[in-house]
Amino acid sequence: MSGFGAPEVVATGLRFPEGPVPMPDGSVLLVEIARGTLTRVLADGSLSVVAELGGGPNGLAIGPDGGAYVCNNGGFQWVEAGPLLFPGHAANEAACGSIQRVDLATGAVTTLYDGFEGEALKGPNDIVFDGHGGFWFTDHGQVRASGRDHGAIYYAKTDGSHITRQRAEVMGPNGIGLSPDGRTLYVSETMTARVWAMDVVAPGELAPPPPWAPGRFVGTPPSFRLLDSLAVEESGRICVGTMVEGGITIFDPDGGPPDFLPLPDIGITNIAFGGPDRRDAYITASTTGTIYRVRWPRSGLPLH
Repeated sequence: MSGFGAPEVVATGLRFPEGPVPMPDGSVLLVEIARGTLTRVLADGSLSVVAELGGGPNGLAIGPDGGAYVCNNGGFQWVEAGPLLFPGHAANEAACGSIQRVDLATGAVTTLYDGFEGEALKGPNDIVFDGHGGFWFTDHGQVRASGRDHGAIYYAKTDGSHITRQRAEVMGPNGIGLSPDGRTLYVSETMTARVWAMDVVAPGELAPPPPWAPGRFVGTPPSFRLLDSLAVEESGRICVGTMVEGGITIFDPDGGPPDFLPLPDIGITNIAFGGPDRRDAYITASTTGTIYRVRWPRSGLPLH
């Protein structure tokens, strides 16, 4: 694709990195799911552990209070295939996911939520803050000996006082993001490789879904690919980490054939925009433990 810079390795040697967040000082925060850590990648590629989170830290966002909010899926069993690392079944038969907050100054970790109305969170995955100070997150579920969980979409407050489930029985929701005006929530499903749009009718509240789907259908790749996390451009395009054929799939919110930027890893999972003009795309290549930077032709949406 024209207009995209060549992928540049920022750091490698990571243990299934996800959730990159470019920081104002030029570093990148991310989680390493297989290490159970919140990790800082410095501009020279060196790594430092900010906090030990345990389980399986999966998604990351910075809240309005400056804390780091983490979706923890509870942990995976891991499969080594030569130089590649893959997540397998859940590490625990019982669901044990959570939402954690990390104080970036001290590394102190607080668990905000581990359930909803007496039901344990199964596998929290990705997170995005809205303009009202709350956050949306996906619970992707896990694969266990008993079968694959259904997933769900939740909204919660940062003080641990309020959580609601806005969609249940979703088929493996993974990436989550908001449109530039905040009125549409986008969610990508991994195994179905579909992107859905859902109307936000009030802070933390989605319009009821149609009877046959979780929302409006946005798009799907033209061949066998699996979808992971996402980020939204300032233009409104939806950029989704793509696995099997590794790269970034770029969807127009109004539909039509998607664009695709291929990248050198079969497990491209996350994209986040940083830099002064938000055109530095930081992309996690999880199976090889690498984070890339790609100069993007358009600016990413500023996050709250």
